[in-house]
Amino acid sequence: MTLTAALLVLAGYLVGSLSAAIITCRLMGLPDPRSSGSRNPGATNVLRLGGRKAAAITLFGDLLKGLLPVLAARLLEQPVEVQGLVGLAAFLGHLYPLFFGFRGGKGVATALGVYLALDPRAGLAFIAIWLIMAALTRISSLSALTASLAMPPLFWWLSGSRRLAALVGLMVILVYWRHRSNIRNLLNGTEGRIGGRN
Repeated sequence: MTLTAALLVLAGYLVGSLSAAIITCRLMGLPDPRSSGSRNPGATNVLRLGGRKAAAITLFGDLLKGLLPVLAARLLEQPVEVQGLVGLAAFLGHLYPLFFGFRGGKGVATALGVYLALDPRAGLAFIAIWLIMAALTRISSLSALTASLAMPPLFWWLSGSRRLAALVGLMVILVYWRHRSNIRNLLNGTEGRIGGRN
């Protein structure tokens, strides 16, 4: 790995460590999302704590954390595998943020930002799958998990790079790990639905 690539990976992690949920809640005078609601520093919990505006700001911030570092790597003409490493670093920063005690969110919005930067077609496919699943089930977590599962083979098909597909696959594994409580709820039939209807 070149020095430029290493610095970009480090920068990706540091950018990813900026928790949009925690920063937004502090600026808007809302409770700390790590100790309130579901205790997850993500847009869904911020929606519960502060409403749609706060949630939208959080969602946009988390998405940008994945998008911008990868675009920077592309502008510096780094290989697609390096772009993938930078995206993975930003994603890990969101999950384990250096600046907030390594207590981060579940990573879906940041992963989407990475997907959009690596290949907009994959990012748009993720959004489409999420929307279809959300319309059918009204379960946000199931929609995110289903859309995530489609990403590794899609990236392999679009890019022809096994390494990039493997990096995306690692992100998906971590998304599933961070959603393990949601998966238990889904299996038990107790997972909450969009809009609060069960």
